[in-house]
Amino acid sequence: MKMERTIDKKLIYKGKIIDLEVLDVELPDGNRSKREIVLHRGASAIIPIDQDGNIVMVRQYRKPVEKELLEIPAGTLEEGEDPLHCAKRELIEEIGYGAKSFEPLVSFYSTPGFTTEKLFLYIARELYKEEGEADFDEFIEVEKVKLEDAFSMVMDGKIEDAKSIIGILLAYQRLKG
Repeated sequence: MKMERTIDKKLIYKGKIIDLEVLDVELPDGNRSKREIVLHRGASAIIPIDQDGNIVMVRQYRKPVEKELLEIPAGTLEEGEDPLHCAKRELIEEIGYGAKSFEPLVSFYSTPGFTTEKLFLYIARELYKEEGEADFDEFIEVEKVKLEDAFSMVMDGKIEDAKSIIGILLAYQRLKG
């Protein structure tokens, strides 16, 4: 395996959600280059399926793309937090539901070309109402979408968020065979 050797690294930004490092690396051929790395604790994402076969989703404005997106609930891991605990917490905070059943689907790196972010994906079932409080800076609308409709929305390009696309496609395969 051809690896890059880190020669030097410099933390240039420390934020609430991400940190940014710039690395000087030696490439496999001996040349040098720079790598900008976004350090992220990771996140959990959930496909909550209600008793009627709907996915409970969230619609929220996303500043980086300057539009509202329809997404599955998700949130950043707290320092040292277990991904399943994060999934349970985010489900309550974002959509006001708990779940009796959490099934791990897959974990994946969101964009390994520049970030360490790893997402942990779960299907949540046997939902029940539970009072939660969204973060002060989140303005979320909860929407229920039939699994089949969500699948069609992915295929038609109407759902554009990567974690939601992956989650919906895997949930559809798992639940519809």
